[in-house]
Amino acid sequence: MLSGDVLDADVLRRELVRPGGLWSTVDVVERTGSTNADLAARARAGAPAGSVLVTDFQDAGRGRLGRTWVAPRGTSVAMSVLLRPADVDPARWTWLPLLAGLAVVEALRRAADVPALLKWPNDVLVDGLKVCGILAERVETPTGPACVLGMGVNVWLAADELPVPTATSLALLAQARDPGSRPPSRNLVIATVLAVLELLYQRWEGLDDDAPFAASYLQRSATLGRQVRVHLADDVTVEGRAEALDAAGRLVVRTATGVRTFGAGDVVHLRS
Repeated sequence: MLSGDVLDADVLRRELVRPGGLWSTVDVVERTGSTNADLAARARAGAPAGSVLVTDFQDAGRGRLGRTWVAPRGTSVAMSVLLRPADVDPARWTWLPLLAGLAVVEALRRAADVPALLKWPNDVLVDGLKVCGILAERVETPTGPACVLGMGVNVWLAADELPVPTATSLALLAQARDPGSRPPSRNLVIATVLAVLELLYQRWEGLDDDAPFAASYLQRSATLGRQVRVHLADDVTVEGRAEALDAAGRLVVRTATGVRTFGAGDVVHLRS
């Protein structure tokens, strides 16, 4: 680990929890298996919308397709938030992980001064390397369906601690610019991400049209306009040019045999 900082629940509550705001509670735990799993359990037990759970160490973090990952203690932002968009058409819920991605991108641009971009559907990249992953899960609760959004940001990881060679951390990015510089604190990253997500989510709840969010996504996308390979289930792959997002936030790809639309899949950016 390059260094580290201390998560402070009181600081986060002062920054985020206020009358009329989205965030209702902020809890910081020293260690857990998965913040998404824990918050989903709390949702089923009646936790309110706007609950936030953050941990200093997550030893069974979950990604897409059931993947797991572990980061050394104190090196990352591992957090989940609970949303209950009861008055929004369920067909629009597919935008929630994309809104989270937009929030992380804008937050990292502000807090860390890095040129963050989005790789569809759920990764945030800087200089082509992954700095954040996002996982959205629908949870059935006694008061209706809810969404748990999990976000994991690499902050203090050293090069030999990265989960894959195609990843990076805010500390490594800061050192590449200036060997003596440091990344923003994890408290600042969390507060900035959630402040931006609150603005985006409340705007999304108040609209019936997702076109403004598609336009914002296009501005920050590293995927649209590129040649891509989409990995699907059963080792099926499809190659083509990523052209657009449809109304549901699905990826539209022009292939050699025509246009195809994908609601899920692992995307690899190919050289143009």
